[in-house]
Amino acid sequence: MQFDFSGDKPLFQQVANQISEGILNNSYAEGTQIPSTTEIAKVYHLNPATVLKGMNLLVAEHLIEKKRGLGMFVLPGAQEKIRHQRKEEFLNKEVSALIIEAKKIGISAEQLKELIERGYAE
Repeated sequence: MQFDFSGDKPLFQQVANQISEGILNNSYAEGTQIPSTTEIAKVYHLNPATVLKGMNLLVAEHLIEKKRGLGMFVLPGAQEKIRHQRKEEFLNKEVSALIIEAKKIGISAEQLKELIERGYAE
């Protein structure tokens, strides 16, 4: 995990994003326990309340669950939910911006498709 202490994004959001990334890349597999609030706070010199706030975002999104006395665990289906969220974000941000720019400079849908396929092949 890496945190930007001087950036615009709040630390609790960075905690949530880092754990989500770990779930997505299978560092935290579904059904397994994630590091505790205390562990993350100590290792990365964060306030435990900040870490907990980030984890609670993931609880609210039904990606992890609290098991009283045991810790936090990745829920089944969490990886697919994150993948779906990322695809939607990619479509809404990156692809939409790409299409707008392509239209501005006169690239047709077919030409854009060819450019994307060429880029993928590289």
